[in-house]
Amino acid sequence: MSLLESAVEGKTTAAMEQVALKEGVSPEFVREGIAEGTIVLLGGSRRQNVQPVGIGKGLKTKVSASIGLYGEESSIDAEVDKICAAVEAGTDTIMDLSVSGDIDQMLKKTLETTTTPVGTLPLYQALAEAARKHGSSTRMEAEELFEVIERHAALGVDFLALHCGMTMSVVERAKNTKRLDPLVSYGGSHLIGWMVANKKENPLYEQFDRVLGIAKKYDVVLSFADGMRPGCLADSLDAAQVDEMAILGELVKRCREAGVQVMVKGPGHLPLNKLKETVVLEKNLCHGAPYFVFGPLVTDIAVGYDQINAAIGGALSAWAGAEFLCYVTAAEHVGIPNRDQVRDGVIAARIAAHAGDIAKGLPAAREWDLKLSIARKELDWDQQMKLALDPVKAKKMRDARRGSGESGCAMCGKYCAMKIVSKYLKTKRQSC
Repeated sequence: MSLLESAVEGKTTAAMEQVALKEGVSPEFVREGIAEGTIVLLGGSRRQNVQPVGIGKGLKTKVSASIGLYGEESSIDAEVDKICAAVEAGTDTIMDLSVSGDIDQMLKKTLETTTTPVGTLPLYQALAEAARKHGSSTRMEAEELFEVIERHAALGVDFLALHCGMTMSVVERAKNTKRLDPLVSYGGSHLIGWMVANKKENPLYEQFDRVLGIAKKYDVVLSFADGMRPGCLADSLDAAQVDEMAILGELVKRCREAGVQVMVKGPGHLPLNKLKETVVLEKNLCHGAPYFVFGPLVTDIAVGYDQINAAIGGALSAWAGAEFLCYVTAAEHVGIPNRDQVRDGVIAARIAAHAGDIAKGLPAAREWDLKLSIARKELDWDQQMKLALDPVKAKKMRDARRGSGESGCAMCGKYCAMKIVSKYLKTKRQSC
């Protein structure tokens, strides 16, 4: 029996109880959300060392960090170091998106290194293996793709990103709408290349029952990747993007009927004025499935600063109802992120997630800020450092200014307005 089927039958599992404890909600709240499909639970069964994570309506917004082998200069050791940096910075999940090198060994290392849930995009490995075996990724056999999907599920991957809604009709729609930037999804573009070269329908859509069979067998969560996510503001919310989302909505229903948990990913580049309507559209078309957003990036010109760009989009998307943020690093569009950029990307995404949770009215989020505000008012620096989202960096910066011996903040020193006004107000209260 799958986790979703257990929830539908009213059974609360140990993983549901663990998630409820971390979220500060009741196990029944988690179970009901899973049964309805508005919550997914990652890490609920096969991996022994994984810490389960709940994603969805009424829970804290989560963050995912992506690593993986890409190109001749990448190494497993370097990517493992990035995983450690991301986990230390507080990421909730890791995605191994390796596209080259020893992908099997990299995935095994990823699963061994972290206790966070791990996701993959099996198409990447299937394309790489087809290129080595046949001389071209366009000669990949559908059977080879499904073999990799099952290989990842059997290893204990917690969620699988699959481009199941990329159909020939969507491809034609994209062609007719004359997109400025046709495709930015690595998997989506290669899958379309395969479809066009072979004049065949997307096997992930055409054989979707087979996808469901694998997901059900290993009780792995499906994450519908959006091949038509906009790669620039000019293409946001165009017909191809919406068409694919509508198809994904149909597949969401089939997942739930089959007892398979599912979430939906999107949307890439979007201007601020289209963020809320995009989230609302996904919720309507995809029947309330959790929304896993990449960024979103709210401008095309923030090259070198896209972690800030994405944090702006992520905060507003979370406020609008998105529940899962895929981090973006400063190296987006220009290179492969190093360890520090991975760490900074996670922190930026966590700030966005927390800001969104405050706006949603989650009590735990507001309580965290209130505690820090009280510590700041009382000039309790030890408590401020403990409560900071990034205590390591906060303490390092604070310690760099400790030489003055002043108890006030680093900006004002002995002229700290908080200190002066607090003392005055306290005196006034005592004389009344």
